[in-house]
Amino acid sequence: MAILRSTLYMLLQIIITPPYALFTLACFPLSPHARYRVTSSWTFIMLFLLRTVCGLKYRILGAENIPKTPSIVLSKHQSAWETLAFQKIFPPQVWVLKKELLRIPFFGWGLSMTSPIAIDRSSGKAALDQVVEQGRDRLKQNFWVVIFPEGTRITPGKKGKYRIGGAWLATHTNVSVVPVAHNAGEFWGRNSFVKKPGTITVSIGEPIDPTDMEASELNAKVEAWIEAEVTRISNKTIQES
Repeated sequence: MAILRSTLYMLLQIIITPPYALFTLACFPLSPHARYRVTSSWTFIMLFLLRTVCGLKYRILGAENIPKTPSIVLSKHQSAWETLAFQKIFPPQVWVLKKELLRIPFFGWGLSMTSPIAIDRSSGKAALDQVVEQGRDRLKQNFWVVIFPEGTRITPGKKGKYRIGGAWLATHTNVSVVPVAHNAGEFWGRNSFVKKPGTITVSIGEPIDPTDMEASELNAKVEAWIEAEVTRISNKTIQES
C-alpha cells in the first residue's frame, strides 16, 4: 500500500511542479518575501499530499522555543521531508545549499527564487566568507537562515561530520542558533521512493546565544544537543559515518 501511495504522490508532484515552477519564475520582479510566499505555497501543497495521500504526518516538540526575531536554524538532515516542512514550521527562510541544486530543472528554478545562499563546498574559506556576507544580508531582510551542518542526508542511526559554517555565521553575526532534531528518515529515507505512513517528531531546542563563544565551541554544543535528542526521539543507536 505504501508503494501505491508513494507512486500517486510522485505522479501528482510531476503534474504540479513544472507549471508551478514557471509561475514562480514569472514572479521574479516581486520582492524577495513576496517570491518566498509564492514558492512556499508549492511546499504546502506537497505537505498536504504527503499527509492525505501517503499518511505522513508530523508533531512538534518545543514550538515555544521558536524566537520572535530572525535566527539561524541548525538541523539534523535525514530526508527530503524537512526541506518541505521547515517552510511551514519556521518563519520565512533561506537555505545554505550547494549551488548544483539550482541546476535541477523546475525544482532548482523555483529554489533560485527563494534567495538561497548557494555555495561551492570545495572553496573552503571563501565559502565561509560567502555564508557570513550573504547570511548577514538575509538576516537584515528578516529572513531566517537554515543550515544542515552535516551537509547531506544522513541515514537514521548514523552521524555525519558537523561542518562549522552555521556556527561560524552565528558567531560572526551574534544571531541566536535554534537546534533542531527529528526522525523523518525513519519514514522517508535518504534516496527512498517509499514514504511510510506515520507521525514524524520534530524537536526544537532552546535558542543558543553565540555571544563570546568560539565557532568550534558553538558547533560542538549544537551537535551534542541534536544527537542526544535524535537518540531520545528515535531510539536509534548513533554510529559515526
